[in-house]
Amino acid sequence: MSQETPKGDRIAKVLARAGVASRREAERMIEAGRVSVNGKILTSPALNVTDADRIIVDNKPIAEAEETRMWLYHKPTGLVSTNKDEQGRDTVFDHLPDDLPRVMTVGRLDLNSEGLLLLTNDGALKRKLELPSTGWLRRYRVRVKGSPTEKSLEPLRKGIVIDRERFQPMIVTIDRQQGSNAWLTVGIREGKNREIRRAMDYVGLTVNRLIRVSYGPFQLGQLKTGHVEEIRRKIVREQLGIDQSDDQQKPKPKQVRRRR
Repeated sequence: MSQETPKGDRIAKVLARAGVASRREAERMIEAGRVSVNGKILTSPALNVTDADRIIVDNKPIAEAEETRMWLYHKPTGLVSTNKDEQGRDTVFDHLPDDLPRVMTVGRLDLNSEGLLLLTNDGALKRKLELPSTGWLRRYRVRVKGSPTEKSLEPLRKGIVIDRERFQPMIVTIDRQQGSNAWLTVGIREGKNREIRRAMDYVGLTVNRLIRVSYGPFQLGQLKTGHVEEIRRKIVREQLGIDQSDDQQKPKPKQVRRRR
């Protein structure tokens, strides 16, 4: 006789959704004895909880779970996409508006890349959207030094192997030649570390500007550099299949501009 799946969600997920900490950080808090459920201190994150359970963190009840939200951010060059940088460089989180809640980046853009970076308050959603299996196409405007031809770009369209790492086929079109540089539009579905830069180097081209213009159905559009704009929650639900019936009771999202 099979056992029924426990009701509710894992405690670390609930803590993350309530904005307490990331799921991994929440697990460390549990191991440190900082979390109790219904008066009992937890020693393991292997527990499912429901809305009926009373959860205390550092002697304070947690807030209600936040509704899943997403934002568009136009990342400028010169910022890293991590929370902290070992070299002391500025991160995107140092430049987000003060009135933004705790957010995480969906994927990353490297230091010298710019353009669309998705932000969310939902750790589970972040991980889901980063999976190649999600199938979302990411499009980039890429300026390269050199004179690419349709023939020279064909290996990228078929898929290549660099240092024993396989890169899936890319969608590559030549937009225009501009002096010693050329502008390309590139579409990828994996987002491996420095994937486009490494791929262009493979075919003898050097990337000197890289701008992400879309991530799945979400577009950079006319969003100015350094600005943040919340995606309408109705659109988030429709695109991601999230069922939230209480949206009408929530405040309408507003556009948030960069901190000065």
